[in-house]
Amino acid sequence: MNGVVAGITYRAVLGRRRILLLILLPLGLVGLAVLLRLVGSADERSAVTLMQSFAIGTMLPLLGLIAGTGVIAPEIDDGTVLHLLSKPISRPVIAQTKFAVAASLLALFAALPTFVAAWLLVGGESGIATGFTVGALCGGIAYAALFLLLGVVTRHAVTIGIIYALVWEGLIGNFVPGARQFSVQQWARSIADQLSSSPFLATDVKLSFAVPALIVVTVGGVLWAGQRLRAYSLTGDE
Repeated sequence: MNGVVAGITYRAVLGRRRILLLILLPLGLVGLAVLLRLVGSADERSAVTLMQSFAIGTMLPLLGLIAGTGVIAPEIDDGTVLHLLSKPISRPVIAQTKFAVAASLLALFAALPTFVAAWLLVGGESGIATGFTVGALCGGIAYAALFLLLGVVTRHAVTIGIIYALVWEGLIGNFVPGARQFSVQQWARSIADQLSSSPFLATDVKLSFAVPALIVVTVGGVLWAGQRLRAYSLTGDE
């Protein structure tokens, strides 16, 4: 990891309009948790439903898209990445640093708000807060790698990422049983299920598949992104 590259990346991501989306989605989650508590619906069923449908099912992939593509895609689009690539810094190191920044943003804006929202609803009951927080963190790390790679391999990363998040993760991954094995959010739910004893939380994906899958996507995505950057010429052509 390169500290200079990390600093530049943090300033670029947090200084753009993306910061508004990074903040609004978690605020929406916490706000819904507060609302449920005010109307007297702060129970395990409501907590699990909110965590599955909004925290893991909606907020996490969208934040992953914002952070994962945001650390590299804008620089490729406006050509400023050429200045970075011209420096004596290993391109795999650049990819690893970009990934670390994206993953840290997801830990802050996805995993932490997930814990706060779940804790507001049920406290430490049945390990729901802990389970979904760890699930969101692991899923967020995988999304960071996946969308970083997408930002490197195509100039249409945001469009493709939205289609992936809404169609594959949101629809196919939730309603087609066989496709659940290949859904990041389903892997995250598997980890949450393992750490929680709530009877309202159950997944079809076994932990023995989810954990290796998360590792493969994360490591593979970062390594592939580094190799793609190596092939990126200083003229901007790949």
